[in-house]
Amino acid sequence: MTDTPKIYVLDTSVILYDFKAIYNFKENDVALPITVLEELDQFKKGNDILNLHAREFIRNLDNLSHNYMLSDWIPLHGESGGRLRVVMSETSSQDAGDIFGRRKNDHRILNVTLHLAENEPTRRVVLVSKDINLRLKARALNLPAEDYESVKIKDIASLYTGRSQLEVADPALVDRLYAQGAVPIADFLVVPPPCNHFFVVRSPSNSALATYNAGTKTLNRVEKRSVYGISPRNAEQTFAIHAILDPEIPLVSITGAAGTGKTLLALASALEQRRLYRQIYLARPIVPLSNKDIGFLPGDVASKIGPFMQPLWDNLALIKNQFEETDKEYKKIDELVQTEKLHITPLAYIRGRSFSKILFIVDEAQNLTPHEVKTIITRAGEGTKIVFTGDVFQIDTPYLDAYTNGLSYLVDRIRDNELYAHVVLEKGERSDLANLGNSLL
Repeated sequence: MTDTPKIYVLDTSVILYDFKAIYNFKENDVALPITVLEELDQFKKGNDILNLHAREFIRNLDNLSHNYMLSDWIPLHGESGGRLRVVMSETSSQDAGDIFGRRKNDHRILNVTLHLAENEPTRRVVLVSKDINLRLKARALNLPAEDYESVKIKDIASLYTGRSQLEVADPALVDRLYAQGAVPIADFLVVPPPCNHFFVVRSPSNSALATYNAGTKTLNRVEKRSVYGISPRNAEQTFAIHAILDPEIPLVSITGAAGTGKTLLALASALEQRRLYRQIYLARPIVPLSNKDIGFLPGDVASKIGPFMQPLWDNLALIKNQFEETDKEYKKIDELVQTEKLHITPLAYIRGRSFSKILFIVDEAQNLTPHEVKTIITRAGEGTKIVFTGDVFQIDTPYLDAYTNGLSYLVDRIRDNELYAHVVLEKGERSDLANLGNSLL
C-alpha cells in the first residue's frame, strides 16, 4: 500500500484557505465530497477573501470538467499522475450522523471518507481539513486525518526576529562605528548575517545600534530619530523606524504583542515621509468577533466598516495629539485625510488594484492567508513601499494559526533579501497596565 497513490479527501475549509489546494498532492488522488460543492455555493457571494476563493475554485473546477463527468477521475497533472473526483455516495457500514447523534455537513464529509476507505481497501484514504474538531472526529472513526500544511512553517519558536545582540571585545570597533558610520562586516563577524539584519552592538564600555547592508558588506550605524512627533522608546522601535524610512527597503514587516507600538510607528513613519509618496494607504482585514458578519451591522458601508477601522483612527488621533490644534502638523493630518492622500480602508476594497508610488500599511496582517499576502505584494508598482504589521500569536481568522498565517509565512520565506527588513517588537510601551495584562493574563 505504501507505493500506491493515496486518496486525499478535502473538506470545505481547505478550499477556502487555498483554492489551488487540489494541485498540491503530487501523484496522489484528490476526492471532493459533494457536500463541499454545496457549501462553496453558500460562499460564492461577497467581497471577503473566502468568497473570492470559493468563486475561483468553482471556475477552476468548471474548466477541469469540460470533457469529463465530475464522478470520473479527472487528470490534474496530465500524464504525471494525480486525479480529482467528486464523490456523491455516503454509504458505508458506519454512519457518522448516527454515531455523533446529529445530521450535519461535517458528518456527511466523514461518511464520504468512510465510503472511500471501504471501497478502496488497497489505498490509504486520508481526510484533510483545517477544522481541528473534524479531524478529531475522523480519528475517532479510525480514519487518518491531517491538517493542510502546504504553506505551514516548521518552527514558530525559531521564526526570524530581524535583530540580535553582537558582543565585541574591543571598544574601538564601536568607536569606529560612531566615527565612520559604517564599518566592514568582516571586522565584526566571520559569517555575514541576513540582509538588513539589526544589531545592538555592545563592548565592555560602550554600545551602538547598527544594521547590515549586504550591498556594501558593511555594518552601518542606526541613529535614533523621531517621526512626526513620535520618539522610539527602545532599540527595537528605533530599528522599526529605520526600516520604514529606508528608501532602499520596499518591504517591511513588524511583529509584536499588543502595545509594542507596531501600528503607531508605521503610521508616524509614513506621515514623516508623506512627500515621497502619492498616497498613504492604511488597510486591515475585516475580521468580526463572535462570528458577526459586517452585513449585520446597521448603516451604510462607511458605518459598517467604522468599528473595524477604529484602531487606525485611534493611532492617528494619538499622533495628532502630540501637537497643538494650531500647529501645522496637526492641521496637515486633517488635510491629508480630507484630500484622501491618507486613506483608511478595509483590505477587501483594494483587491484588483495596482499601486504606484504608494506607501501601503497593512495592519493585523496575521489574519491574512499566505495567498492574500502574496496578492498584496504582487500589486506593488514602481516606487511603492509595503509595511505589514501584526501579532502572529493573536489570530482571529478561522483555519489560521501561528504556523499558517500569511505574516509568519512572509517572515519565514523572504528573510535575507535585500528588499526586505523585519523587526520583532517585544517590549510593551502602551502602559504598565497593558504590560501586566500581556505578561500575566
